[in-house]
Amino acid sequence: MSNTTPSSALAFLRSSSLPMVMQEEIERLIMTGELPVGSRINESELATRFNTSRGPIREALRALEEAGLVRNAKNRGVYVREISFEEADEIYELREALEEIIGRRVAVAMGPDAIARLRAMVEAMRGAAQAKDLEQYAQLNLQFHDTLLDTAGSRKLTDTYKRLVKELHLFRMRALDSGGGLEVSAGEHGAIVDAIASGNPETAGRALRRHVAGSRARMHKAYGRPDPEAANDSPLDSTTEGKIR
Repeated sequence: MSNTTPSSALAFLRSSSLPMVMQEEIERLIMTGELPVGSRINESELATRFNTSRGPIREALRALEEAGLVRNAKNRGVYVREISFEEADEIYELREALEEIIGRRVAVAMGPDAIARLRAMVEAMRGAAQAKDLEQYAQLNLQFHDTLLDTAGSRKLTDTYKRLVKELHLFRMRALDSGGGLEVSAGEHGAIVDAIASGNPETAGRALRRHVAGSRARMHKAYGRPDPEAANDSPLDSTTEGKIR
């Protein structure tokens, strides 16, 4: 029989879960921009803010470093990670492949009720786009893709995909806000729902891959870089089939 008393067990649970709670809170500050990209993270300020010691903050920051959201500069402190354009472009390329897998899985798993909910999300996204409400649009966009990811039903796919999305967050926000990206993106989401509703895995996979290719192109436009499709496309290269046209 265990000698652990209820009060000591509760204390252990609280101490073991506190770093995870701190990780979630610090991640929220990063994703909302309250802790800007490139900024130094002050452990003491966070400990005071969340009324805890610096130990759980340090553990949370180590986990966030493993997740790719912060970097530890030796003898200088911990900073919100900055991702280069070249790295972001590589991540977009990986996302194209992952989204196609998600689309194929979702097309055979999603029922009529879930598709109706997706259509309602798309209408809300169109409204946010018309109102130029970037923050609301971004939240709906995350909700839309989280729904697809949950339906795809793969833990490995979910873990990999969510890390990539978090790393690309600031790039995607800027790209959406450039050159009418909100309206275009909303239309792409509508096409995705139509493709999923068809029940055809290949059609749904291509629609999601095209959507990411479009997001990648908008990122290139926001940063004044050449269109990736123009740079990579070739009539002799069959691997470009299914990308943006």
